[in-house]
Amino acid sequence: MGWEDELFALFDDLEDQATALYAAERDVEVADRSRAEYQQVTLAGRLMATVGSTATVSVAGVGPVAGVVERVAAGWLLVAAGDHDWVINQDAVTTVEGASVRAVPAVAWSPLTRLGLASALRRISEAGEACLLHLRDGSRHEGHLRRVGADFCELTTGEERRTVLVTFAALAAAQSRA
Repeated sequence: MGWEDELFALFDDLEDQATALYAAERDVEVADRSRAEYQQVTLAGRLMATVGSTATVSVAGVGPVAGVVERVAAGWLLVAAGDHDWVINQDAVTTVEGASVRAVPAVAWSPLTRLGLASALRRISEAGEACLLHLRDGSRHEGHLRRVGADFCELTTGEERRTVLVTFAALAAAQSRA
């Protein structure tokens, strides 16, 4: 092997080393960018990608609710669990099992997803159906939603038609009784 062949072999070796170093640096950069981008992912984004799938959502004061995630919106989600629908305050969610590995960014959501928890509770109120309100402290109130304010709902309970005001901050979930 002549000196020219040795020189070309040296250049090939140096080029291979440079390519390997570039690939290693790129892998580190991609990993850093992935971590930086993932910090922008929200729970709602992951739940939005789970719509139509079965998941188990643990809710403060309630426990696990297993069912199909039907809808996700601003601050709440709808889970169909057997004969009951659950409107769950997202702030009361503690864990989710079975969520999609993907996420849907908020810019890709329908404008209807901007409707807040009050809108979901108003639909229950307008339907006139009985519901069970689960509070984060574990207590429950059964009755009919009468009216829904900006940050609370008004529930009429029992035969004595007692009125209970429940703040959204205390509300974990509303369960249909139909």
